[in-house]
Amino acid sequence: MKILFVICARAGSKGVKGKNTRLFLGLPLIYYTIAAFEEYRLCYNGIDQIDMAINTDSELLVKQLEQTGTEYVYVHRKEYLAGDLVAKMDVIHDTLKEVEQLRNMTYDIVVDLDLTSPLRTPGDIDGTIRTLLEDENADIAYSVAKARRSPFFNMVSKNESGYYSILMKSDFVARQQAPECYDMNASIYAYRRAYLLSGQVYERRALIWIMRDSGILDIDSENDLKMMEVIAERFWSEEAGYMAVRKRAESYDGQR
Repeated sequence: MKILFVICARAGSKGVKGKNTRLFLGLPLIYYTIAAFEEYRLCYNGIDQIDMAINTDSELLVKQLEQTGTEYVYVHRKEYLAGDLVAKMDVIHDTLKEVEQLRNMTYDIVVDLDLTSPLRTPGDIDGTIRTLLEDENADIAYSVAKARRSPFFNMVSKNESGYYSILMKSDFVARQQAPECYDMNASIYAYRRAYLLSGQVYERRALIWIMRDSGILDIDSENDLKMMEVIAERFWSEEAGYMAVRKRAESYDGQR
């Protein structure tokens, strides 16, 4: 089994200026994703090969990574893949092809770790990958959090008349009757190589790994950043998995 992890982070950002190179509780944001990956690799070293590739066009991000003292494959973000409307899967696809050509090898699984979702544990990474591997017919597994709202009861959208109505009409009279819903939190995606290269993005057999509900947050605004810092401090003081990631991230800071 060969697994390629990827981090895709371009220099530009519409929501939060330069968010991929921002500090999060005093450390570069990228440190937490690298730390979670390294903790996973340390705990699950029975896999034949586990590699990491960084796809970016940000010189500052590369400098931050160099300060960690770790070595990964760098793939320069192509200009046509750096726009606001480029699908992330296209960038992941390009990264896989570049790394396989460079390494002269083929990976079985590709795992995308989102840089702006620092609240993940090695167990979350392992759980997502294991969920995919345990079903040979599955194409993809991704992390989610239990939804606090339901499209059958308290989510609305503007209708054709210009007013607002419940998103999904049903005969349910109690929330307990409705199917359980989940928020995709964009933290972890594990793809089978064949599916990733097929280009059939919406024709997929998907499975989920449920993360702690506060893990729904990622950084799309300044307010998100502040809220997540508050939550992170609590997580790091209470749970071993989060604490291990924080401690490893702090060790990188000592090398700067």
